[in-house]
Amino acid sequence: MKNEFIRYGLAKHRRIVGILQFIGGISLLIGVFYSTMLALAASTGLALIMILGYGVRIKIRDPFLASFPALFYAAFNSYLAYRWLTLIL
Repeated sequence: MKNEFIRYGLAKHRRIVGILQFIGGISLLIGVFYSTMLALAASTGLALIMILGYGVRIKIRDPFLASFPALFYAAFNSYLAYRWLTLIL
């Protein structure tokens, strides 16, 4: 992953992205069992990170198959956020 972030031109942001993804994943897991609001916030945050990741892949002109995981996880977390939101409302 270190080399990938260098390739993206985002080497100095690697640590913060990893920390945010870790916090998002743990928060989503905790939110599933204890707090709908926490699950909503976590899935929304993870979706945003993945949307930005997909944007980076487009910017550096990666092929679709290399970019697909970011797009998939953006869509998946967006769906989760939508479902958590419907539970709250």
